[in-house]
Amino acid sequence: MMGRGDEAGVAPDGSPVEVYLRLPPGDEPKIIQPAVPEGAAILELGCGAGRLTRALLALGHPVVAVDQSPQMLRNVHDGEAVLADIETLDLGRRFPVVLLASNLVNAEEPHRGAFLRTCRRHVTDDGQVLIQRLEPDVNWTAHEGEAWERGGVSVTFRDVRADDRLLSAVAEYQIGETVWRQALTSRLLDDEELAGELSAAGLRLARVLDERRTWVEARAV
Repeated sequence: MMGRGDEAGVAPDGSPVEVYLRLPPGDEPKIIQPAVPEGAAILELGCGAGRLTRALLALGHPVVAVDQSPQMLRNVHDGEAVLADIETLDLGRRFPVVLLASNLVNAEEPHRGAFLRTCRRHVTDDGQVLIQRLEPDVNWTAHEGEAWERGGVSVTFRDVRADDRLLSAVAEYQIGETVWRQALTSRLLDDEELAGELSAAGLRLARVLDERRTWVEARAV
């Protein structure tokens, strides 16, 4: 991802804070909740403005929420908030559930491997790592210019290009008359590719959690 620093309401990765404050949690809590033990403590990596954090807390899960952006993190008022880069995070404790959402696993190297090693470093030996990825078999270029709306935010993907599993696009967010644009680059991962990435980090692919195959559970090797 290309960012502009943590100024003017934009996180280091280019994510506009106001947009992520408006976006609702969607179906993600309905996928996460049945997959984990009731009341299990969750380490949420890349929590942003707390879109999922608040929903997980409401479902009874203690949450340690980690993000690299002070502007994002100051909107997380409940649970434990930690300002840190995911790649180098080492809390010195482990959790029954580690959450890597927002398609962070699709980041380019060296970030992807570092993200997964952080997951392994912080999950208990019998714990779960829940990972959200981009839908691996979609023709993303066919969605060029399509708009969808959530929570009063209109999102349109432009300049969509897919080359040998490398996906690039410009996300255009609009709230009222205000427009933000964020350049995105992601590596698509099918089950075999993801399993290889997990294995390199000391994890194994345990199961897929949804029909679109965007959520998976990993376990420690």
